[in-house]
Amino acid sequence: MDYIVNTDGIIVEVEPRYIEERSSPADQYFFFAYTIRITNVSQRTVQLLTRYWLITDGNGEQQEVRGDGVVGQQPVLAPGTQFEYTSFCPLSTEVGTMRGSYQLAVTRAADTAGDDDMIEAEIPSFTLAAPHALN
Repeated sequence: MDYIVNTDGIIVEVEPRYIEERSSPADQYFFFAYTIRITNVSQRTVQLLTRYWLITDGNGEQQEVRGDGVVGQQPVLAPGTQFEYTSFCPLSTEVGTMRGSYQLAVTRAADTAGDDDMIEAEIPSFTLAAPHALN
């Protein structure tokens, strides 16, 4: 994976790639995929509840995306486990960036008093670029 960050024992790794066969540069349409691996190296079980993205295209235009879970799931990660998924981001420019965060709840045993702890795990900033764009 190309981009990695660790927040409170939650490691987020990102591997972006350009999808040439789904892109149409003549129409200013550039299609990118990214694979994310979330690994829990803490001693707590967590559940990914929500996501937040800040997507910036090559013209500096920004779009914020918020939603429940990832790819229709709200995975639970026990200590030492990981969850991996692939998603997509079309842009109107050949270069852009994405960054964001996941909101995770720390699960507790039923007999443990107190509110659930929350972790805001950082998603590292990563570059989306068509292969010829950065030459």
